[in-house]
Amino acid sequence: MRFGLIGYGLWGKHHAQAIRKAPGAILAAIACHSAETEAAAKADFPELPVYRDFRPLLDRQDIEAVDIVVPSHLHAEIGMAALQAGKDVLLEKPMALSITECDRLIETARRRQRILTIGHEFRLSTQWGFLKTAIDAGDIGAPLYALVSLFRFPYRSGSQGWRYAREKVGSWILEEPVHFFDSLMWYFEKWGDPTSVQAFGSSRRPEPGMYDNFSAVMKWPGQLYAVVTQSLGGFEHHQVMEVMGTDGSLRTWWSGAMDRTRQPSFELKVQRRGQKTCETISVPPSGELFELEEELKRVVLAFQERRSIVSGEEARKTIRVCLEAERSLAEGKEIPLRF
Repeated sequence: MRFGLIGYGLWGKHHAQAIRKAPGAILAAIACHSAETEAAAKADFPELPVYRDFRPLLDRQDIEAVDIVVPSHLHAEIGMAALQAGKDVLLEKPMALSITECDRLIETARRRQRILTIGHEFRLSTQWGFLKTAIDAGDIGAPLYALVSLFRFPYRSGSQGWRYAREKVGSWILEEPVHFFDSLMWYFEKWGDPTSVQAFGSSRRPEPGMYDNFSAVMKWPGQLYAVVTQSLGGFEHHQVMEVMGTDGSLRTWWSGAMDRTRQPSFELKVQRRGQKTCETISVPPSGELFELEEELKRVVLAFQERRSIVSGEEARKTIRVCLEAERSLAEGKEIPLRF
């Protein structure tokens, strides 16, 4: 399957390598925005055509699929253009900055009979994915509570500072909390959609939506609820996930000097139904770089089989939670979730 890559910033470079490593994939062309990224792409892949605009890449009839790794405010525009050009699309998270844009992407994919999958790579992690497997197997009984916590250094600015521009990033809730909301909704899909969200935040910055510290409480029918919390004023990258059920519990954490390290520290433990003690689960190294490579492997197969890994409809729900969490912060109240 011949892939075109749109975007060659810091994360786009990793996508290029992941495409190269994926069985059944060929990196056929790259499109980028600046002279700097164009020079970098040509230096790294001198044998490939490199364009300063995504449109010539989309005009290529030999390219079957497109991997889009651009600033968030461009996701909808470029994603829809790729779908309209007849390409299957792997679109980085967040899917879009509004529900209207999500709906346009979904409708365009349906109308053009193309596959759209969204890059929520946590689902492809052996470490984070174990929680889903254990919950679905009933190892901890019915889930009652979950915690997702991230303590990390401030976000990178991105090309031309886009990640610190409200009109381009949407909000920082759409950066990493979007992953956590997606994971929780995936873990608990047997229990239906969450029913409400209430968020809290504080910041050293004056812009609305740019919260250095963010926390949210999501509720499901019955007793089940989850807490998502993030601090961007810290150091290193330290993430924890915990799930407590009626008959057991799970705890896993991941820590690295940088988020894209290949030498992380991590641990995964479970206390299963009927056990008095916990057991440590052996898993291979995980992290963004490992998950990205697994994502590209599976995307090739999914496109061949005409299916999504994370569908537009699923990702749309996650965007809804992010936007309603932001509204909760603005209005200072719990917001019902309607999907």
